Amino acid sequence: MARGKIREKIRRSQFYPFKIRPKGKPDGSQETPGCSRIVYCNQPHMHKKKPLKYRSNYISTTKYNFFSFLPKALFEQFNRVANIYFLIAALLSLTPLSPFSAASMLMPLAIVVGVSMAKEGLEDWRRFMQDHEVNARKASVHSGDGVFEFKPWEKIQVGDVVRVEKDQFFPADLLFLSSSYVDGICYVETMNLDGETNLKIKRSFEATLSFDDNEMFKNFEGTLKCEDPNPSLYTFVGNIEYDRQIYALDPNQILLRDSKLRNTAYVYGTVIFTGFDSKVMQNSTASPSKRSRIEKQMDKIIFILFGVLILISVVSSIGFAVLLKYQVPKWWYLEPTYPDIYFNPQKPSLPGLAHLVTALILYGYLIPISLYVSIEMVKFLQAIFINQDIHMYDEDSGIPSQARTSNLNEELGQVETILSDKTGTLTCNQMDFLKCSIAGAAYGVRSSEVELAAAKQMAIDMEEQNEISASKLKDGASEIELETVVTAKDRNEHKRARIKYFSFEDNRLLDGNWWNEPNLDVILSFFQILSVCHTAIPDLNEETGVITYEAESPDEAAFLVAAREFGFEFCRRTQSSVFIREIYHSSGKPVEREYKILNLLDFTSKRKRMSVIVQDEGGEIFLFCKGADSIIFDRLSKNGRLYEEITTKHLNEYGEAGLRTLALSYRKLDEAEYTAWNNEFTKAKTSIGADREAMLERISDMVERDLILVGATAVEDKLQKGVPQCIDKLAQAGLKLWVLTGDKMETAINIGYACSLLRQGMHQICITMNSDDLAQDAKETLLLMKSHQAVKENVLNQITNASQRIKLERDPHAAFALIIDGKTLTYALEDDMKHHFLELAVDCASVICCRVSPKQKALVTRLVKEGTGKTTLAIGDGANDVGMIQEADIGVGISGVEGMQAVMASDFSIAQFRFLERLLVVHGHWCYKRIAQMICYFFYKNIAFGLTLFYFEAFAGFSGQSVYDDWYMLSFNVFLTSLPVISLGVFEQDVSSEICLQFPALYQQGPKNLFFDWYRILGWMGNGVFASVMIFILNIVIFYNQSFRVDGQTADMAIVGTTMFTCIIWVVNVQIALTISHFTWIQHMFIWGSIAFWYLFLLIYGMTPPTISGNAYQILVEALGPAPIYWVTTLLVTVVCNLLYFAYLAFQRCFKPMDHHIIQEIKYYKKDVEDRHMWHRERSKARQETKIGFTARVEAKIRHLKGKLNKKTSSLTSINLTVPT
Repeated sequence: MARGKIREKIRRSQFYPFKIRPKGKPDGSQETPGCSRIVYCNQPHMHKKKPLKYRSNYISTTKYNFFSFLPKALFEQFNRVANIYFLIAALLSLTPLSPFSAASMLMPLAIVVGVSMAKEGLEDWRRFMQDHEVNARKASVHSGDGVFEFKPWEKIQVGDVVRVEKDQFFPADLLFLSSSYVDGICYVETMNLDGETNLKIKRSFEATLSFDDNEMFKNFEGTLKCEDPNPSLYTFVGNIEYDRQIYALDPNQILLRDSKLRNTAYVYGTVIFTGFDSKVMQNSTASPSKRSRIEKQMDKIIFILFGVLILISVVSSIGFAVLLKYQVPKWWYLEPTYPDIYFNPQKPSLPGLAHLVTALILYGYLIPISLYVSIEMVKFLQAIFINQDIHMYDEDSGIPSQARTSNLNEELGQVETILSDKTGTLTCNQMDFLKCSIAGAAYGVRSSEVELAAAKQMAIDMEEQNEISASKLKDGASEIELETVVTAKDRNEHKRARIKYFSFEDNRLLDGNWWNEPNLDVILSFFQILSVCHTAIPDLNEETGVITYEAESPDEAAFLVAAREFGFEFCRRTQSSVFIREIYHSSGKPVEREYKILNLLDFTSKRKRMSVIVQDEGGEIFLFCKGADSIIFDRLSKNGRLYEEITTKHLNEYGEAGLRTLALSYRKLDEAEYTAWNNEFTKAKTSIGADREAMLERISDMVERDLILVGATAVEDKLQKGVPQCIDKLAQAGLKLWVLTGDKMETAINIGYACSLLRQGMHQICITMNSDDLAQDAKETLLLMKSHQAVKENVLNQITNASQRIKLERDPHAAFALIIDGKTLTYALEDDMKHHFLELAVDCASVICCRVSPKQKALVTRLVKEGTGKTTLAIGDGANDVGMIQEADIGVGISGVEGMQAVMASDFSIAQFRFLERLLVVHGHWCYKRIAQMICYFFYKNIAFGLTLFYFEAFAGFSGQSVYDDWYMLSFNVFLTSLPVISLGVFEQDVSSEICLQFPALYQQGPKNLFFDWYRILGWMGNGVFASVMIFILNIVIFYNQSFRVDGQTADMAIVGTTMFTCIIWVVNVQIALTISHFTWIQHMFIWGSIAFWYLFLLIYGMTPPTISGNAYQILVEALGPAPIYWVTTLLVTVVCNLLYFAYLAFQRCFKPMDHHIIQEIKYYKKDVEDRHMWHRERSKARQETKIGFTARVEAKIRHLKGKLNKKTSSLTSINLTVPT
């Protein structure tokens, strides 16, 4: 086998904190009321008819099916106001009221709706294929007579007995029957469910734990009664009747769908919940519908255009009615022979109303029919570029970035606040043993990666600062010294090979050198606690001879590897003992020692400690305890506090270095004391009742007293690669970062320092409450209410005082950090206090929320989103982050080690936190500007085109006559102007990606909405109105009473309309060419190709028979082509219409340039190469003033050093003045 021999079958139930619970009584006294679900185990045929027929195991996450696609997709398309309008207009085109042919109205609508539906169908097909892949997975199912056959997951039924092999997922929620281990233990990985990476230990139903072969299930039957389907992952209520006895069941016996079997050869289970009844599917919620701010604002613009459309339609209708009543009687040649409702001078009001419908159809080109589908196409292509960005591809995991939805691309460029998880997001969730304190002596000389990164960044920034101001600091250069840390160069001096979980470097303890250290007995105790106090399992690979450890947490694995490297190797475990191989024994040979495990008091978040009671080979009994320093120190004996003060100092130093710490202690027990305590403990452990846990906690606390402090450990929860640099860049871009973590406050603060969210000199506002503030006696309701109110007032006072402190601060460089724990946050998020809390948090440079639950993460995210009204982004990697990811405007999931739940709920996924920098600062900036400019241009070109129809109709007596051929109008939005605007939305770059990263302040153009505010929108609309007026007036003036042909004939409506349409095509395409900053061959092809296509279309259309082309028959070849006035008019109108925008660009670049204008000119004239001083100056100016990140830390350091230098200079000056000349 690849990993070596499966470890021997041993009984593990003895050394885990649970023992097999007593069997239920035959009379069923343990039966739980309120359980309506009945499962007949190994009898799936009983569940084929109602009421016992439950849901199948087939799952579907698709939006449509074969029958619902057409009606549902059409319904969604016509939820858009613009599409409803064009549908009504298309239907009215079938009536005499329409100024256009039915084909010219129906075809654009069909193309636009068809493309959108095809996109929806393609995305849903992908979801269907993903579902099919899951449903088609194979599982071994009992088919009868002890025979197991493979079936697809979707065919599994309630009651089936399933065999699951190692490293396979569970196909449904199962009752655990037996495993390859004789005592029915298995290891389960649940990171797909709850985001936790440590393995969970499950135990089988005790009556069937001996069923270790297929044949034994031949006659197995049982009746299970349990709770109805529900989303609770950690509870299960039910019982099973088997062999005439009833047994109570608990959550430890349930194997949940989508969790994975680990380190166990096989397990058997019977199916309880299938498909959407399973707990993981009960937890799956439909992703909330999210729309970007630009899209919401775009809807407002469309409503404005609808208002303009109705206004000019009413004007046209009134004008038609007035002319019909007063002018038509004078125009004898227009007198109708048979007046009807459409044209009756005697009754003008009814024809006026009919003309209103005609005008609404005629001016409909003000509303861009292809806007929605064009934006969807652009966003889809933008998403492809995000997915294909090689700079966001993680080589270690092979995972690229992924835009899971393309609806929010531009929202990436408008983020104000980032709310981030810590573990697995900022950190790797990989622990490395780095330092330790033993008997008051600090060991470990290697610096953490955080310190190394800080030193490197500070050195770079100081070097740049020195280059810019070398002359100013020359005399005081010797005063500037960076903090002493181990540099990357120092690492090369160490020859030791890299060991996973172990980065400790100190020759005093390595290679057995600890024998020469003072306090040898304390050092031995320290190593014994590391190697014995745990619940891990050793796994020997016989091929390599290497022992690996299956631990319940990364910390435990790091401690065991450290103990091994120090010479105390945990090598094997039996039913009741652990064996430690002491490599550096005083005899000179390795010695294996046995420690009998008498009791294990497990670690919980409430206890914050773990203890194990052991008996050594000499018969002495010890309690080894490790836990949080605050908990351990409270339990020390008087003579056990010898090293407390110096150890506390070391713990503080480790905390400042961003390390996670635990204190180690022990206690020696005499046999009589232990026997008395163990009797009480056994009695409490075997009891059944609501107070069982409280009894166990009380009795455990009795023995965990009078401890002797040995030392402390410091492990590094490694920051993900590039996290400090990423946070620094995001801070320079003007973004705020909140950290929401379930870790304790000390750990969160450590990571805050590691990421430079916190720094020395920053004012920390810690809002906490003592747990003793709450009433301990829950039965005293009145006391509890009073305590609740008192704590609430205390929290409010802390918030108020902190806000006042910030307001009274006079130092412009002062920075505040808000740190709050989960219990306090419960009060801070109440309705009458949450806005005070938000005001305080917004005033602080950084915010860290500790010990928060998943629900609190979502509530904080909602508060920031709704309270500030700004765009929020939530990023996390675990199932506990799903709530905040779905609540935020943008959710980003990290495809890390904590499963895919966060990714599946996210809008974008990345492999590492550092890729968030490029996702926002580059892609977000680009997408925002592209979409904003694209929408503005869309409205511009439709206004420029649509208003010419209104002008001509007014010129023609509001007759409802269109100046353009129907096929011209059909091709305008769909063919002639669609590709250039799409190329603008996909390929436009104001600056390159490298410049975006070098000038992060450019990102602020998005949050400030500089390219889609009303000033910009109305400016583009005004430009469209100006262009439409110039196009119409110049064409009418030039062609009115002007001979067009050689024989003196004037131009008819077909000539004027075609010339005017040619001018529009040229004007709008030249306009987009002036708008684009970054040209590619694709944009050139689309822009100039669209103009060429117009002439090609005109040529081919004119060659069709007159029955099709009508007045446009041979119009280019015979009429327009030979006429110089046609070409001169096109050139003149194009220049005049774009002159205003060109003048605006020239004025803006000369007198009011934007940041990217300056950078463009610097790059164009290559000043970044020729004048590095100017380039550095512009880069330093293009950073938002920030109080977090390495930049802020370095600037604070420079201010401090300059202050020292000024003081020294002042003192020298004063001394010189006092010296007599």
